[in-house]
Amino acid sequence: MSRKRDTGPPSTGAGEKDVLAGFLDYLRAAIMAKADGVPEERARVPGVPSGTNLLGLIKHLTQVERHWLLGHDDVTDWKATFHPSPEDTTASLLAAYREVIAEANDEIASWTDLAEAGPRRGSRRWTLTHLIEETARHAGHADILRELVDGATGR
Repeated sequence: MSRKRDTGPPSTGAGEKDVLAGFLDYLRAAIMAKADGVPEERARVPGVPSGTNLLGLIKHLTQVERHWLLGHDDVTDWKATFHPSPEDTTASLLAAYREVIAEANDEIASWTDLAEAGPRRGSRRWTLTHLIEETARHAGHADILRELVDGATGR
């Protein structure tokens, strides 16, 4: 069993956008760390009766960012985004997540007013807050799944 020392909240800039983007990046890194070092076959095995697995969480969060923050992909079946295909690998899904994060961060950096309309609904502020909420929720799931795989805990 591996126990990592928990890390505290991230350091961010003083502005609202810096704080929100900083917490989002912190949570994204936590999600990716949970898949790091997990054998491929274990990363896709459901850890709970609902079928949730580490690779599915990463695939889902990639689609969440593409849909909500970037305005790509009209997702009609969110449950399907939790299921990795047989061709998906830990490396390919993490690479796709990193790619969408880079694109999303470029988009966020271009924003000058968080009160402006977001790509889907609400304001840009609402979009960032929603992504923080969604990513944090699934980071908690990933914590539990990783502990079930090999006992590893901590961020």
